Amino acid sequence: MKTYLVGGAVRDALLGLAPGDRDWVVVGESPESMMTAGFRPVGADFPVFLHPRSGEEYALARTERKSAPGYKGFVFHADPQVTLEQDLARRDFTVNAIARDADGSLIDPFNGRSDLQARVLRHVSPAFAEDPVRILRAARFMARFAHLGFSLAPETVALMRSMVVAGEVDHLVPERIWQEVRAALASRTPSAFLQTLHACGALAVLLPEVEVLYGIPQRPEYHPEIDAGHHIEMVCDMAARLAPGDALIGFAALLHDLGKGLTPAEDWPKHIAHEHHGLTPVQSVCARWKVPSEYAAMAVHACREHLNMQRLQELRPEIIHELLTRLDAFRRPGRVAQLALICEADKRGRLGMTEDIYTNGDLLQRCFLAASSVRAGHLSGNPTGPAIGEALRKARIEAIAAAKEA
Repeated sequence: MKTYLVGGAVRDALLGLAPGDRDWVVVGESPESMMTAGFRPVGADFPVFLHPRSGEEYALARTERKSAPGYKGFVFHADPQVTLEQDLARRDFTVNAIARDADGSLIDPFNGRSDLQARVLRHVSPAFAEDPVRILRAARFMARFAHLGFSLAPETVALMRSMVVAGEVDHLVPERIWQEVRAALASRTPSAFLQTLHACGALAVLLPEVEVLYGIPQRPEYHPEIDAGHHIEMVCDMAARLAPGDALIGFAALLHDLGKGLTPAEDWPKHIAHEHHGLTPVQSVCARWKVPSEYAAMAVHACREHLNMQRLQELRPEIIHELLTRLDAFRRPGRVAQLALICEADKRGRLGMTEDIYTNGDLLQRCFLAASSVRAGHLSGNPTGPAIGEALRKARIEAIAAAKEA
């Protein structure tokens, strides 16, 4: 059995990065011979098998042919005559089309090593245009590798633009979009994801609520970066810095300012009540992408509360209590730290403010801990019935007042 290590494992090893999952290609075998050797079939669309001992995935070398629009419109062909080079030719980027033989030698028919050295993502062949998911993958890879100096080859960007114009992106299903978005937001530089989609026109199709923010001005005394789209990029990168790998924090950061896209141009650069105007587009994005409920809930909270968080020191104790109640913090205490992180990313995701010290997150935590320490059993006067709730609310507000003064 002739097997080759392929894809990301080879790429990352050449970049000196920590290895992830390993994928293997098998040449010259059939499904029957694989099962005879003890491999367990798992592939629904094409022959993929699990190794009987390691559990790693081994796929038969295959070719593919476009049969219908979208990313599922492919016919796959796998048999013992398909060569390794044919299998590598169907891959997305040259840096992912490198194989390693058992003796350690590399098979690199598309000069992926040269592109790795040049830090360039370049499509392998025109067949790239047949799969719209590859636009999302290009953007996600940029989010992962931008800090290493990677860029997209100009001809790849041009091909991606032509795919958008041809309507290929319209065929992407919500689950696939969300999978790539979540991975990008958990990467080191989410701004590169947005920039890549913006540059090829895909952001206007997939996330028009963010696309419209580019070119909208903000008040320079609060936002020296001026452009609302650039602010979102900076906030997403700051979220990735403050909460590495946490896509929930990144997603809420991405959507927190959507209300600015609805501000009439004659009101610029002010964005009055944008925290309320943004709730409808946030909910629209979450519904369109079928976002998990906790992600959607935190995105709504971040949109509605981020201005309250930035002026937290000025809020009356009863208003802070209302904020905590809307957050459902007394039942879901973890949301307090999450909101604090998102709003810190908002505050520090601005030109010249990335190293500022943010104290409002600690203040919110302090107020919450004081309020949550109040229990019904601690109330004076032994209230009963509906009076318990009102007495508890007043006691918690008093605790918040004391915490603010501490």
